[in-house]
Amino acid sequence: MFVVKAQDLSKECNGITVVKDANLEIQAGEKVALIGANGVGKTSLLRLLMGEWLPDQGKIHRQLPVSSWGMLEQTPHVEEKWTLLDFVQAGSVKHYHLLLKLQDAEQALSEADANQLEKSLAHYAQCQEAYQMVQGYEWEQEVDETLNRLGLPKNRYPIPYVHLSGGEKTRAQLARMMIHRPDFILLDEPTNHLDLSMMNGLVEWLNNYKGAVLLVSHDRWLIDQTVDAVVELTQDGTRRYKGGYSSYRRERDREESEQRSLYKKQVREQKKLEESIQRYRTWFNRAHQAAGERNPFYKKKANKNQTRFRAKEEALKRLKQEMTEAPHKEATLRMDLSGGKFSPRTLLRTKEMALSFGKEPKFKLHPLTFALQRGERWGVVGANGSGKTTLLRLLIGELQPSAGEVLIHPEVTMGYFAQELENLDPEGTVLESLLSLPGMTVVEARNLLASFLFPGDAVHRRINELSMGEKCRVAFLHLYFSGADLIVLDEPTNYLDIVTREKIEEALLHFPGSMILVSHDRQLIEGVTNRTLILDQGRVETFAGSYEEYREHRREKESYPSQSDRANRIRSLEWQLIQLMTATEASDIATEDEVLLKIKEVQHELHRLRRDE
Repeated sequence: MFVVKAQDLSKECNGITVVKDANLEIQAGEKVALIGANGVGKTSLLRLLMGEWLPDQGKIHRQLPVSSWGMLEQTPHVEEKWTLLDFVQAGSVKHYHLLLKLQDAEQALSEADANQLEKSLAHYAQCQEAYQMVQGYEWEQEVDETLNRLGLPKNRYPIPYVHLSGGEKTRAQLARMMIHRPDFILLDEPTNHLDLSMMNGLVEWLNNYKGAVLLVSHDRWLIDQTVDAVVELTQDGTRRYKGGYSSYRRERDREESEQRSLYKKQVREQKKLEESIQRYRTWFNRAHQAAGERNPFYKKKANKNQTRFRAKEEALKRLKQEMTEAPHKEATLRMDLSGGKFSPRTLLRTKEMALSFGKEPKFKLHPLTFALQRGERWGVVGANGSGKTTLLRLLIGELQPSAGEVLIHPEVTMGYFAQELENLDPEGTVLESLLSLPGMTVVEARNLLASFLFPGDAVHRRINELSMGEKCRVAFLHLYFSGADLIVLDEPTNYLDIVTREKIEEALLHFPGSMILVSHDRQLIEGVTNRTLILDQGRVETFAGSYEEYREHRREKESYPSQSDRANRIRSLEWQLIQLMTATEASDIATEDEVLLKIKEVQHELHRLRRDE
């Protein structure tokens, strides 16, 4: 049974088509991702589904009233007096109503005089019994655990909802839905302001949630981990694909490959038909001239050739009518970035670098000593507010440490994404921004901008006319081709759609220098980094591997909780390795190959355990 079904929806606003021929069906318990480029109409489609707009064409069938849906909205309805806790609890109407009655009864009991005491006590007992019947105290505990898991501790509960930060509001809405558990939820960019740990919690919750989900997101990893199907919205309508984002990407690549092959085949057929038509037309003209009025043989031959080339013309007409659309050829980000001018091995080094400010102190970064070598790509991860941006500003010299030092090689040229964004000339054009780079030609600049979705005359738009996502694309290109040996990026994919995120990832994979990257886009940080800095309550841990390798390392480490267990296991494996390597014949193991395989397995586990000591 479907929860919501939209058929052939179209909508115009101010004479502009915002949704065209959209079809969407979500079954009970099904999780579907809605993806598409920025500006293609995803928000407009959501407004149609929620009844905020009426479609000009098409129909929407809803099995559940919109009032019963759970929605992550940009501007939810909030009572002015609600605190963070009120907002979250109010999502569960029955529990919240009984809780308010219990609190009122408790207040009345505390203020009752001797004459009212018995009546007030009876009323309080009645309210408490009703609250216990719906497991109210267990529900309160669930509220606490959910808020804590989303980084909203109890000291934030009394804060009025309207005074919360954007990130806290997003997390409060998620908590409200998690506790309410409606039969259908609609999530519009739920990972905004969530750190990687919170995203893991969201994925776990979504995978355990039994209701239907419509997820609008640019986060490829989240889509891969949670959905059953992907619906792509384009200017021409919708297409549905089974599986997560990776399955969608494979199927789209296959479709595009088939489209290219079919188009090339049809172009060859068209050329062949046009050549045949020209030949038959020439033969007809010659035969017709030779025939005159008194030569029936040549006249018959001329008519035969005329019939043939008319048939070829009809075939060509049909081919053109059925012609596959020419595949869109994307511009690629290609320029020689090799340079080769920079050779020192160590670009940046810290020695006991630390920072603290405030009385308590409000922020503290414990001493950090590490070196960034040529070719290394460091991903920086940590909870919201852990100091990732502060760490970047220390490393590039925007902030001075309160202890220790940061040493940057004197020949290093460094680029910082946030600075590039701030330094864009609002009155300049997109093209002028790239032409300000040394050695950049107009042809190169236009090709690069086309590869980042600024085709044709779009390069002449002024910076102050661009959306934030478009400004980020320009700033990234300026940074990427600035000639920097080390680029530092703080959330470069914020405001960007999936297509642009993939372009950013591809570009960073081909960047020949070093980088430091802060990002909540897990697929990006796993795809382009080979070293990890982990911030946790002011302490910084370094790991010689990607974020996924770090998580695997932590899982393995936690499987041996005590030092003594690890030491005993190491001794046992060492003895086992000696026996395997000194054995003159394979007694317990059937073949020599199996002995060698067993030796490798033991050596691998020993290496892992010794690394964790």
